[in-house]
Amino acid sequence: MSRPNIILIVADDLGRGELGCYGQKIIKTPTIDALAAGGLKFTNAYAGSCVCAPSRCTILTGLHTGHAPIRDNKELRPVGQQPLADSSVTIADLLRGQGYATALIGKWGLGPPGSDGDPQKHGFDHFFGYYCQRHAHNHCPTHLYRNLERIEIPGNKEVWARGELEPGAIYAPDLMREEALGFISENAGKPFFLMFSTPVSHAALQVPDESLAQYAGTFEDAPYDGKKGYLRHQTPRAAYAAMVSRFDRDVGMMLARLKQLGIDRNTLVIVTSDNGPTYNGGSDSAFFESAKGLRGLKGQLYEGGIRTPLIMSWPDRIKPGTQSPFVTASWDLFPTFAAIAGASADGLVLDGVDLTALMTSGVTPSTRPPCYWEYASGGGWQAVRLGSFKAVRRQAKQQGVLELYDLDADPEERRDVAVLHPDVVAAARDVMNSRTPAILPEWDLPAVP
Repeated sequence: MSRPNIILIVADDLGRGELGCYGQKIIKTPTIDALAAGGLKFTNAYAGSCVCAPSRCTILTGLHTGHAPIRDNKELRPVGQQPLADSSVTIADLLRGQGYATALIGKWGLGPPGSDGDPQKHGFDHFFGYYCQRHAHNHCPTHLYRNLERIEIPGNKEVWARGELEPGAIYAPDLMREEALGFISENAGKPFFLMFSTPVSHAALQVPDESLAQYAGTFEDAPYDGKKGYLRHQTPRAAYAAMVSRFDRDVGMMLARLKQLGIDRNTLVIVTSDNGPTYNGGSDSAFFESAKGLRGLKGQLYEGGIRTPLIMSWPDRIKPGTQSPFVTASWDLFPTFAAIAGASADGLVLDGVDLTALMTSGVTPSTRPPCYWEYASGGGWQAVRLGSFKAVRRQAKQQGVLELYDLDADPEERRDVAVLHPDVVAAARDVMNSRTPAILPEWDLPAVP
């Protein structure tokens, strides 16, 4: 068999509870549900962080946020976020070295245009979308970028009077879908890696009328006032549901293109999210049970902020209808992709484990290094997953205490059992203190005493 194509679909702020295959009852996601039924669904999958930029960095570098260069969202002016260092080796670098065509379509968030963090300096032949996360808060922007070329979208206005789309508006996720379909078609004759980093379902709440109509009148739906930098919307619940369903439809279009080209059986397709569901912009995570009963949301290191969907489909290699409780995190994708592409990661120190045997034969990796997260904002957060235990430290910058939860017995993290398991607390403290210094002083956290 020839080397497989890899399509990594990373949704933005999509809660695992927002997909039918993880229990959602209201929002319709038939394509992704079918993908899960025909492939492998993980039930203990984690994002690399509780916010956008560091989570994407963990995917690309194979490093958790105690070692990764980007550990928080650092905003730059006039545009962009803290750049990924030019010296960082990404999975796209390795795959391109193996002859893969590579593309990043969607939201980047790891450096302004032309900076050391430009995607074309990190293994991607082609980029289309938003460089800046703030820019991505409007799904109908006045411009996007194709590589370093600014692509004007004259049908869209700079300032919106209301959240609903106005006549003539161009929906950026549609442009990104078409760009992805074009990339797939153009590279059907050779192996390719596509990271489709959609800005959906992140606010603002915007979706074309044809999709909004699917949920018209479905909910009691009070208007959202658009405070805190987002856009107003008359029916925010309907808009959010429609955004997720339209994303599901876009995934279906990509799968159909693979089948049309006869390359579907040799393509690994992965659907995941960059963090847990959000709390702002008019979204209603409580109503949709977006975190599926877990504690916390985006911006927190409780389970709700970092547990995500993870679905893998590879028709000739993954047995349909399987699921795994193995604890996995987004930094595991680097060694997994390297292995299936035959790319050597020799000389690189990675935090992830290769999931290939689990995917193809159900063989669980013999070792699972502790999963570690840190997030400097909000007073500083740290978390460690050790078997069934999860340690969480809030207010780390003020020497906050270490909490411990047994997730098998208490998945909602309500009962702190730290006093009952001093050995586990000590092990978690050691993991937290094994972090390396951050590249920015404001991202550093004090040692756990």
